Amino acid sequence: MSRLTPRIVKGFKDAPAASLHARRRMIETVRGVYESFGFEALETPAIEYVDTLGKFLPESDQPDAGIFALKDQDEQWIALRYDLTAPLSRYVAQNIQALPLPFRRYQIGSVFRNEKPGPGRFREFTQFDVDTVGSAAMAADAENAAVLARSLTALGLEGQFRIAMNNRKVLDGVLERAGLGQPQSDPQAMTALRAIDKFDKFGADGVRLLLTSGRKDESGDFTKGAGLGAAQAESILGFMASGQASRSATCDALADAVKGSARGEEGLRELREIAALLDAMNLADTAVAFDPGIVRGLAYYTGPVLEAQVTFEIRDDEGRLRQFGSVAGGGRYDGLVGRFLDKDLPATGVSIGVDRLIAALEAAGRLEGAAATGPVLVVIFDKTRMADYVRIAEELRTAGIPAELFLGEGGMKAQLRYADRKGAPVAVIAGGDEFDAGTVSVKNLVLGAQAASGAASNEAFRAEAKAKAQVTVPRAELAATVRAMLAGAAR
Repeated sequence: MSRLTPRIVKGFKDAPAASLHARRRMIETVRGVYESFGFEALETPAIEYVDTLGKFLPESDQPDAGIFALKDQDEQWIALRYDLTAPLSRYVAQNIQALPLPFRRYQIGSVFRNEKPGPGRFREFTQFDVDTVGSAAMAADAENAAVLARSLTALGLEGQFRIAMNNRKVLDGVLERAGLGQPQSDPQAMTALRAIDKFDKFGADGVRLLLTSGRKDESGDFTKGAGLGAAQAESILGFMASGQASRSATCDALADAVKGSARGEEGLRELREIAALLDAMNLADTAVAFDPGIVRGLAYYTGPVLEAQVTFEIRDDEGRLRQFGSVAGGGRYDGLVGRFLDKDLPATGVSIGVDRLIAALEAAGRLEGAAATGPVLVVIFDKTRMADYVRIAEELRTAGIPAELFLGEGGMKAQLRYADRKGAPVAVIAGGDEFDAGTVSVKNLVLGAQAASGAASNEAFRAEAKAKAQVTVPRAELAATVRAMLAGAAR
Protein backbone atom coordinates (compact mmCIF):
# COMPACT_ATOMS: atom_id res chain seq x y z
CA MET A 1 0.00 0.00 0.00
CA SER A 2 1.18 3.52 -0.75
CA ARG A 3 1.65 5.76 2.26
CA LEU A 4 -0.88 8.56 2.73
CA THR A 5 0.37 12.13 2.63
CA PRO A 6 -0.81 14.11 5.68
CA ARG A 7 -2.44 17.33 4.50
CA ILE A 8 -5.12 19.76 5.60
CA VAL A 9 -7.96 21.15 3.49
CA LYS A 10 -7.20 24.61 2.12
CA GLY A 11 -8.69 27.39 4.17
CA PHE A 12 -8.73 25.40 7.43
CA LYS A 13 -6.18 25.23 10.24
CA ASP A 14 -5.29 23.21 13.30
CA ALA A 15 -5.30 24.79 16.76
CA PRO A 16 -2.49 23.66 19.12
CA ALA A 17 -2.73 23.84 22.90
CA ALA A 18 -1.19 27.31 23.29
CA SER A 19 -3.66 28.78 20.81
CA LEU A 20 -6.61 27.09 22.51
CA HIS A 21 -5.45 28.28 25.93
CA ALA A 22 -5.30 31.90 24.74
CA ARG A 23 -8.72 31.54 23.12
CA ARG A 24 -10.24 30.05 26.27
CA ARG A 25 -8.93 32.91 28.42
CA MET A 26 -10.29 35.49 25.99
CA ILE A 27 -13.68 33.77 25.67
CA GLU A 28 -14.15 33.49 29.43
CA THR A 29 -13.40 37.20 29.84
CA VAL A 30 -15.95 38.17 27.18
CA ARG A 31 -18.48 35.65 28.49
CA GLY A 32 -18.32 37.34 31.88
CA VAL A 33 -19.16 40.70 30.29
CA TYR A 34 -22.03 39.23 28.27
CA GLU A 35 -23.54 37.57 31.33
CA SER A 36 -23.20 40.78 33.35
CA PHE A 37 -25.73 42.30 30.92
CA GLY A 38 -28.16 39.40 31.40
CA PHE A 39 -27.49 37.46 28.20
CA GLU A 40 -27.83 33.66 28.40
CA ALA A 41 -26.03 30.93 26.49
CA LEU A 42 -27.45 29.11 23.47
CA GLU A 43 -26.07 26.47 21.11
CA THR A 44 -27.53 25.67 17.70
CA PRO A 45 -26.43 22.99 15.20
CA ALA A 46 -23.64 23.67 12.76
CA ILE A 47 -25.91 22.42 9.93
CA GLU A 48 -29.18 24.04 8.86
CA TYR A 49 -31.52 23.73 5.90
CA VAL A 50 -30.38 26.06 3.14
CA ASP A 51 -33.71 27.87 2.94
CA THR A 52 -33.50 28.44 6.71
CA LEU A 53 -30.16 30.18 6.29
CA GLY A 54 -31.95 32.37 3.80
CA LYS A 55 -29.06 34.20 2.18
CA PHE A 56 -28.36 31.45 -0.36
CA LEU A 57 -30.90 29.59 -2.45
CA PRO A 58 -30.54 26.33 -4.40
CA GLU A 59 -29.96 26.45 -8.11
CA SER A 60 -30.77 23.60 -10.42
CA ASP A 61 -27.98 21.34 -9.21
CA GLN A 62 -26.49 22.95 -6.08
CA PRO A 63 -26.82 26.09 -3.92
CA ASP A 64 -24.98 29.26 -4.80
CA ALA A 65 -21.28 29.50 -4.06
CA GLY A 66 -20.36 30.76 -0.63
CA ILE A 67 -21.60 27.89 1.53
CA PHE A 68 -20.70 24.24 2.03
CA ALA A 69 -23.88 22.39 1.05
CA LEU A 70 -25.12 18.90 0.19
CA LYS A 71 -28.38 17.00 -0.17
CA ASP A 72 -29.52 14.76 2.67
CA GLN A 73 -31.32 11.42 2.30
CA ASP A 74 -34.62 13.26 1.86
CA GLU A 75 -33.20 15.22 -1.09
CA GLN A 76 -33.25 18.39 1.03
CA TRP A 77 -30.41 20.91 0.69
CA ILE A 78 -28.54 21.34 3.98
CA ALA A 79 -25.48 23.47 4.63
CA LEU A 80 -22.93 24.40 7.23
CA ARG A 81 -23.96 27.68 8.86
CA TYR A 82 -22.20 30.77 7.53
CA ASP A 83 -23.00 32.84 10.65
CA LEU A 84 -24.76 32.44 14.01
CA THR A 85 -27.58 34.92 13.39
CA ALA A 86 -29.59 32.98 10.79
CA PRO A 87 -29.76 29.89 13.07
CA LEU A 88 -30.79 32.17 15.95
CA SER A 89 -33.65 33.51 13.85
CA ARG A 90 -34.82 29.96 13.11
CA TYR A 91 -34.56 29.00 16.79
CA VAL A 92 -36.58 31.99 17.98
CA ALA A 93 -39.32 31.45 15.39
CA GLN A 94 -39.49 27.74 16.20
CA ASN A 95 -39.70 28.27 19.98
CA ILE A 96 -41.37 31.66 20.20
CA GLN A 97 -44.29 30.42 22.32
CA ALA A 98 -41.95 29.24 25.08
CA LEU A 99 -39.28 31.95 24.97
CA PRO A 100 -39.24 35.07 27.15
CA LEU A 101 -39.38 38.12 24.90
CA PRO A 102 -37.16 39.94 24.46
CA PHE A 103 -34.93 36.91 24.07
CA ARG A 104 -31.31 37.74 24.94
CA ARG A 105 -28.67 35.18 24.12
CA TYR A 106 -24.96 34.79 23.49
CA GLN A 107 -23.37 32.05 21.42
CA ILE A 108 -19.90 31.03 20.35
CA GLY A 109 -19.22 28.65 17.50
CA SER A 110 -17.50 27.90 14.23
CA VAL A 111 -18.98 29.23 11.01
CA PHE A 112 -18.07 28.17 7.49
CA ARG A 113 -17.78 30.03 4.20
CA ASN A 114 -16.85 28.40 0.94
CA GLU A 115 -14.74 31.30 -0.26
CA LYS A 116 -11.26 31.53 -1.70
CA PRO A 117 -8.78 31.31 1.18
CA GLY A 118 -5.85 33.67 1.52
CA PRO A 119 -3.42 35.06 4.11
CA GLY A 120 -5.40 35.47 7.31
CA ARG A 121 -8.61 34.46 5.53
CA PHE A 122 -10.00 31.05 6.44
CA ARG A 123 -13.03 29.02 5.45
CA GLU A 124 -13.74 28.11 9.09
CA PHE A 125 -13.58 30.72 11.82
CA THR A 126 -15.12 31.37 15.21
CA GLN A 127 -17.70 34.00 16.08
CA PHE A 128 -18.87 35.10 19.52
CA ASP A 129 -22.29 36.78 19.24
CA VAL A 130 -24.70 38.56 21.53
CA ASP A 131 -28.25 39.38 20.34
CA THR A 132 -31.51 40.82 21.62
CA VAL A 133 -34.59 39.57 19.73
CA GLY A 134 -38.02 41.08 20.29
CA SER A 135 -37.09 44.63 21.31
CA ALA A 136 -37.19 47.80 19.24
CA ALA A 137 -35.73 49.83 22.12
CA MET A 138 -32.61 51.83 21.30
CA ALA A 139 -31.27 50.69 24.69
CA ALA A 140 -30.60 47.31 23.06
CA ASP A 141 -28.48 48.99 20.38
CA ALA A 142 -26.67 51.07 23.00
CA GLU A 143 -25.91 47.85 24.85
CA ASN A 144 -24.36 46.43 21.69
CA ALA A 145 -21.75 49.16 21.89
CA ALA A 146 -21.41 48.81 25.64
CA VAL A 147 -20.74 45.07 25.66
CA LEU A 148 -18.06 45.48 22.99
CA ALA A 149 -16.43 48.40 24.80
CA ARG A 150 -16.52 46.60 28.16
CA SER A 151 -15.18 43.38 26.60
CA LEU A 152 -12.25 45.09 24.90
CA THR A 153 -11.46 47.01 28.08
CA ALA A 154 -11.56 43.80 30.14
CA LEU A 155 -9.11 42.24 27.68
CA GLY A 156 -6.62 45.05 28.29
CA LEU A 157 -7.25 47.17 25.18
CA GLU A 158 -8.53 50.30 26.93
CA GLY A 159 -7.54 53.35 24.92
CA GLN A 160 -6.68 51.17 21.92
CA PHE A 161 -10.12 50.68 20.40
CA ARG A 162 -12.98 52.71 18.96
CA ILE A 163 -16.59 51.60 18.62
CA ALA A 164 -17.89 53.41 15.52
CA MET A 165 -21.69 53.71 15.15
CA ASN A 166 -24.02 54.93 12.43
CA ASN A 167 -27.64 54.37 11.42
CA ARG A 168 -28.77 52.91 8.10
CA LYS A 169 -31.85 55.15 8.24
CA VAL A 170 -29.57 58.18 8.27
CA LEU A 171 -27.75 56.80 5.23
CA ASP A 172 -31.07 56.23 3.48
CA GLY A 173 -32.03 59.81 4.27
CA VAL A 174 -28.78 61.13 2.79
CA LEU A 175 -29.38 59.13 -0.39
CA GLU A 176 -32.95 60.48 -0.55
CA ARG A 177 -31.65 64.03 -0.21
CA ALA A 178 -29.33 63.29 -3.13
CA GLY A 179 -32.30 62.25 -5.28
CA LEU A 180 -31.78 58.48 -5.00
CA GLY A 181 -34.17 55.70 -4.02
CA GLN A 182 -33.82 52.97 -1.42
CA PRO A 183 -30.76 50.71 -1.90
CA GLN A 184 -32.88 47.55 -2.04
CA SER A 185 -34.63 48.77 -5.20
CA ASP A 186 -32.24 51.35 -6.67
CA PRO A 187 -28.96 49.95 -8.07
CA GLN A 188 -27.50 53.46 -8.25
CA ALA A 189 -28.18 53.96 -4.54
CA MET A 190 -26.59 50.60 -3.74
CA THR A 191 -23.47 51.59 -5.70
CA ALA A 192 -23.37 54.90 -3.83
CA LEU A 193 -23.50 53.06 -0.49
CA ARG A 194 -20.59 50.86 -1.56
CA ALA A 195 -18.66 54.03 -2.39
CA ILE A 196 -19.40 55.50 1.06
CA ASP A 197 -18.10 52.28 2.60
CA LYS A 198 -14.71 52.91 0.95
CA PHE A 199 -14.20 56.34 2.55
CA ASP A 200 -11.60 55.15 5.08
CA LYS A 201 -9.68 53.40 2.31
CA PHE A 202 -9.78 55.95 -0.52
CA GLY A 203 -10.62 59.26 1.15
CA ALA A 204 -12.86 62.03 -0.20
CA ASP A 205 -11.22 62.19 -3.65
CA GLY A 206 -11.48 58.46 -4.21
CA VAL A 207 -15.10 58.31 -3.04
CA ARG A 208 -15.97 61.28 -5.27
CA LEU A 209 -14.74 59.26 -8.27
CA LEU A 210 -16.70 56.18 -7.15
CA LEU A 211 -19.83 58.27 -6.78
CA THR A 212 -19.46 59.82 -10.24
CA SER A 213 -17.45 58.53 -13.22
CA GLY A 214 -15.50 55.70 -11.64
CA ARG A 215 -12.03 55.08 -10.23
CA LYS A 216 -8.88 53.48 -11.65
CA ASP A 217 -6.47 52.07 -9.08
CA GLU A 218 -2.68 51.84 -9.21
CA SER A 219 -2.79 48.54 -11.09
CA GLY A 220 -4.98 50.01 -13.81
CA ASP A 221 -8.15 48.17 -12.75
CA PHE A 222 -11.24 50.32 -13.20
CA THR A 223 -14.23 50.38 -10.84
CA LYS A 224 -17.39 51.72 -12.42
CA GLY A 225 -18.89 54.68 -10.56
CA ALA A 226 -22.46 55.30 -9.44
CA GLY A 227 -22.93 57.88 -12.19
CA LEU A 228 -24.11 60.67 -9.88
CA GLY A 229 -23.90 64.31 -10.82
CA ALA A 230 -21.40 66.64 -9.20
CA ALA A 231 -24.01 68.21 -6.91
CA GLN A 232 -25.28 64.80 -5.77
CA ALA A 233 -21.74 63.64 -5.02
CA GLU A 234 -20.93 66.78 -3.04
CA SER A 235 -24.12 66.36 -1.02
CA ILE A 236 -23.01 62.88 0.04
CA LEU A 237 -19.43 64.00 0.69
CA GLY A 238 -20.78 66.78 2.88
CA PHE A 239 -22.52 64.10 4.93
CA MET A 240 -19.25 62.17 5.19
CA ALA A 241 -17.64 65.24 6.77
CA SER A 242 -20.24 65.35 9.55
CA GLY A 243 -18.21 63.29 12.00
CA GLN A 244 -17.24 65.38 15.04
CA ALA A 245 -15.28 64.82 18.23
CA SER A 246 -18.41 64.24 20.31
CA ARG A 247 -21.56 62.22 19.66
CA SER A 248 -23.83 65.20 20.29
CA ALA A 249 -21.85 67.42 17.90
CA THR A 250 -22.00 64.72 15.22
CA CYS A 251 -25.79 64.52 15.59
CA ASP A 252 -26.02 68.29 15.24
CA ALA A 253 -23.91 68.16 12.07
CA LEU A 254 -26.01 65.33 10.63
CA ALA A 255 -29.22 67.33 11.02
CA ASP A 256 -28.57 69.33 7.84
CA ALA A 257 -27.63 66.19 5.88
CA VAL A 258 -31.01 64.50 6.50
CA LYS A 259 -33.29 67.53 6.81
CA GLY A 260 -36.54 66.91 4.94
CA SER A 261 -36.16 63.11 4.82
CA ALA A 262 -38.60 61.45 7.23
CA ARG A 263 -36.53 58.27 7.34
CA GLY A 264 -33.27 60.12 7.81
CA GLU A 265 -34.71 62.27 10.59
CA GLU A 266 -36.02 59.11 12.31
CA GLY A 267 -32.53 57.65 12.19
CA LEU A 268 -31.08 60.82 13.67
CA ARG A 269 -33.59 60.74 16.54
CA GLU A 270 -32.48 57.17 17.26
CA LEU A 271 -28.83 58.22 17.33
CA ARG A 272 -29.62 61.05 19.74
CA GLU A 273 -31.41 58.58 22.02
CA ILE A 274 -28.46 56.18 21.85
CA ALA A 275 -26.08 59.06 22.65
CA ALA A 276 -27.99 59.82 25.86
CA LEU A 277 -27.93 56.13 26.87
CA LEU A 278 -24.19 55.85 26.21
CA ASP A 279 -23.66 58.92 28.40
CA ALA A 280 -25.68 57.20 31.14
CA MET A 281 -23.34 54.19 30.87
CA ASN A 282 -20.30 56.48 31.22
CA LEU A 283 -18.92 55.51 27.81
CA ALA A 284 -16.64 58.27 26.56
CA ASP A 285 -16.88 59.75 23.06
CA THR A 286 -13.40 58.37 22.38
CA ALA A 287 -14.60 54.84 23.16
CA VAL A 288 -17.91 54.98 21.27
CA ALA A 289 -18.13 57.51 18.43
CA PHE A 290 -20.72 58.28 15.76
CA ASP A 291 -19.12 57.79 12.35
CA PRO A 292 -20.97 58.58 9.06
CA GLY A 293 -18.68 56.20 7.18
CA ILE A 294 -19.96 53.00 8.83
CA VAL A 295 -22.26 51.14 6.41
CA ARG A 296 -22.16 47.35 7.16
CA GLY A 297 -24.25 44.75 5.28
CA LEU A 298 -26.02 46.55 2.49
CA ALA A 299 -29.15 44.39 2.25
CA TYR A 300 -29.22 43.17 5.84
CA TYR A 301 -29.24 45.93 8.46
CA THR A 302 -32.24 48.19 9.05
CA GLY A 303 -31.18 50.66 11.77
CA PRO A 304 -28.17 51.38 14.01
CA VAL A 305 -24.95 49.69 12.87
CA LEU A 306 -21.52 49.57 14.47
CA GLU A 307 -17.96 48.28 14.22
CA ALA A 308 -15.31 47.74 16.88
CA GLN A 309 -11.99 48.95 15.52
CA VAL A 310 -8.59 48.37 17.11
CA THR A 311 -6.69 51.61 16.59
CA PHE A 312 -3.03 50.77 17.18
CA GLU A 313 -0.76 50.33 14.17
CA ILE A 314 0.92 47.19 12.87
CA ARG A 315 3.16 46.53 9.88
CA ASP A 316 1.62 44.71 6.94
CA ASP A 317 3.34 42.08 4.80
CA GLU A 318 5.13 44.85 2.91
CA GLY A 319 6.38 46.56 6.06
CA ARG A 320 3.95 49.50 5.87
CA LEU A 321 2.30 50.83 9.02
CA ARG A 322 -1.48 50.53 9.13
CA GLN A 323 -4.21 50.35 11.74
CA PHE A 324 -5.13 46.84 12.81
CA GLY A 325 -8.79 47.45 11.94
CA SER A 326 -12.13 45.85 12.76
CA VAL A 327 -12.52 42.95 15.21
CA ALA A 328 -16.31 43.00 15.67
CA GLY A 329 -19.45 44.42 14.14
CA GLY A 330 -23.20 44.23 13.90
CA GLY A 331 -26.38 46.22 14.14
CA ARG A 332 -30.17 46.09 13.94
CA TYR A 333 -31.77 43.54 11.58
CA ASP A 334 -35.50 43.84 12.09
CA GLY A 335 -36.49 41.80 9.03
CA LEU A 336 -34.65 38.52 9.57
CA VAL A 337 -36.82 36.65 12.10
CA GLY A 338 -40.02 37.73 10.33
CA ARG A 339 -39.18 35.38 7.43
CA PHE A 340 -40.59 32.57 9.59
CA LEU A 341 -43.54 34.45 11.12
CA ASP A 342 -46.58 36.41 9.99
CA LYS A 343 -45.03 39.60 11.38
CA ASP A 344 -41.62 41.23 11.74
CA LEU A 345 -39.80 40.78 15.01
CA PRO A 346 -37.20 43.45 15.85
CA ALA A 347 -33.69 42.23 16.58
CA THR A 348 -30.21 43.59 17.08
CA GLY A 349 -26.81 42.17 17.93
CA VAL A 350 -23.06 42.15 17.45
CA SER A 351 -20.48 39.51 16.56
CA ILE A 352 -16.86 39.30 17.66
CA GLY A 353 -14.42 37.62 15.27
CA VAL A 354 -12.59 35.48 17.83
CA ASP A 355 -9.50 34.70 15.75
CA ARG A 356 -9.28 38.30 14.60
CA LEU A 357 -9.50 39.57 18.18
CA ILE A 358 -6.87 37.10 19.39
CA ALA A 359 -4.55 38.33 16.63
CA ALA A 360 -5.16 41.90 17.84
CA LEU A 361 -4.42 40.94 21.44
CA GLU A 362 -1.22 39.25 20.34
CA ALA A 363 -0.17 42.29 18.30
CA ALA A 364 -0.84 44.50 21.34
CA GLY A 365 1.20 42.25 23.61
CA ARG A 366 -1.87 41.35 25.66
CA LEU A 367 -1.39 37.58 25.40
CA GLU A 368 1.65 37.59 27.67
CA GLY A 369 1.37 34.83 30.23
CA ALA A 370 -1.40 33.22 28.19
CA ALA A 371 0.82 30.43 26.86
CA ALA A 372 -0.43 26.98 27.79
CA THR A 373 0.97 25.81 31.14
CA GLY A 374 1.37 22.09 31.19
CA PRO A 375 0.67 19.79 34.12
CA VAL A 376 3.22 18.83 36.74
CA LEU A 377 5.25 15.92 35.32
CA VAL A 378 5.89 12.89 37.51
CA VAL A 379 9.21 11.45 36.34
CA ILE A 380 9.36 7.65 36.13
CA PHE A 381 12.64 6.07 37.28
CA ASP A 382 11.51 2.50 37.96
CA LYS A 383 8.58 1.10 35.98
CA THR A 384 8.17 -1.74 38.49
CA ARG A 385 7.02 0.90 40.99
CA MET A 386 4.44 2.42 38.65
CA ALA A 387 1.75 2.15 41.35
CA ASP A 388 3.84 4.41 43.61
CA TYR A 389 4.12 7.01 40.85
CA VAL A 390 0.37 6.76 40.25
CA ARG A 391 -0.17 7.51 43.97
CA ILE A 392 2.01 10.64 43.65
CA ALA A 393 0.02 11.86 40.66
CA GLU A 394 -3.29 11.12 42.37
CA GLU A 395 -2.16 12.97 45.49
CA LEU A 396 -1.47 16.07 43.40
CA ARG A 397 -4.75 15.80 41.49
CA THR A 398 -6.67 15.41 44.76
CA ALA A 399 -5.03 18.65 45.88
CA GLY A 400 -6.32 20.33 42.69
CA ILE A 401 -2.97 20.27 40.88
CA PRO A 402 -2.94 18.84 37.32
CA ALA A 403 -0.36 16.04 37.12
CA GLU A 404 0.83 13.73 34.35
CA LEU A 405 2.79 10.47 34.49
CA PHE A 406 5.52 10.11 31.87
CA LEU A 407 4.35 7.10 29.86
CA GLY A 408 6.98 7.13 27.13
CA GLU A 409 10.48 5.69 26.86
CA GLY A 410 13.69 7.35 28.05
CA GLY A 411 15.65 8.41 31.09
CA MET A 412 15.81 11.59 33.09
CA LYS A 413 17.10 13.79 30.26
CA ALA A 414 14.44 12.60 27.81
CA GLN A 415 11.68 13.08 30.36
CA LEU A 416 12.74 16.62 31.23
CA ARG A 417 12.95 17.42 27.53
CA TYR A 418 9.36 16.14 27.23
CA ALA A 419 8.38 18.34 30.20
CA ASP A 420 9.86 21.35 28.45
CA ARG A 421 7.86 20.66 25.28
CA LYS A 422 4.67 20.28 27.30
CA GLY A 423 5.32 23.53 29.18
CA ALA A 424 5.38 21.71 32.52
CA PRO A 425 6.43 24.19 35.24
CA VAL A 426 7.38 21.55 37.82
CA ALA A 427 8.69 17.97 37.81
CA VAL A 428 8.36 15.50 40.67
CA ILE A 429 11.31 13.11 40.95
CA ALA A 430 11.43 9.98 43.11
CA GLY A 431 13.62 6.89 42.94
CA GLY A 432 14.40 4.05 45.31
CA ASP A 433 16.27 6.28 47.79
CA GLU A 434 13.42 8.77 48.00
CA PHE A 435 10.79 6.07 48.43
CA ASP A 436 12.85 4.43 51.21
CA ALA A 437 13.34 7.75 52.98
CA GLY A 438 9.71 8.86 52.58
CA THR A 439 10.78 11.94 50.61
CA VAL A 440 10.35 13.33 47.12
CA SER A 441 12.36 15.79 45.02
CA VAL A 442 10.52 18.70 43.41
CA LYS A 443 12.20 20.52 40.51
CA ASN A 444 11.15 24.04 39.53
CA LEU A 445 11.63 23.83 35.76
CA VAL A 446 10.94 27.54 35.19
CA LEU A 447 13.55 28.67 37.73
CA GLY A 448 15.97 26.01 36.58
CA ALA A 449 15.69 27.17 32.97
CA GLN A 450 16.37 30.77 34.02
CA ALA A 451 19.48 29.74 35.95
CA ALA A 452 20.75 27.53 33.13
CA SER A 453 20.22 30.18 30.46
CA GLY A 454 21.96 32.92 32.43
CA ALA A 455 18.93 35.13 31.87
CA ALA A 456 19.87 37.07 34.98
CA SER A 457 23.16 38.93 34.77
CA ASN A 458 23.83 38.75 38.52
CA GLU A 459 26.01 35.73 39.31
CA ALA A 460 24.76 35.52 42.90
CA PHE A 461 21.16 35.50 41.66
CA ARG A 462 21.89 32.67 39.23
CA ALA A 463 23.54 30.63 41.97
CA GLU A 464 20.59 31.20 44.28
CA ALA A 465 18.11 30.33 41.52
CA LYS A 466 19.98 27.12 40.76
CA ALA A 467 19.97 26.15 44.44
CA LYS A 468 16.23 26.79 44.73
CA ALA A 469 15.39 25.05 41.46
CA GLN A 470 15.23 21.61 43.13
CA VAL A 471 14.36 20.74 46.72
CA THR A 472 13.84 17.47 48.55
CA VAL A 473 10.97 17.45 51.03
CA PRO A 474 9.04 14.91 53.12
CA ARG A 475 6.32 13.21 51.15
CA ALA A 476 3.67 14.85 53.34
CA GLU A 477 4.82 18.28 52.09
CA LEU A 478 4.63 17.38 48.39
CA ALA A 479 1.41 19.18 47.47
CA ALA A 480 2.26 22.32 49.46
CA THR A 481 5.74 22.52 47.92
CA VAL A 482 4.43 22.09 44.39
CA ARG A 483 1.70 24.67 44.96
CA ALA A 484 4.25 27.19 46.21
CA MET A 485 6.45 26.60 43.15
CA LEU A 486 3.49 27.00 40.82
CA ALA A 487 2.56 30.27 42.48
CA GLY A 488 6.10 31.55 41.97
CA ALA A 489 6.11 30.45 38.33
CA ALA A 490 2.81 32.28 37.75
CA ARG A 491 4.37 35.52 38.99
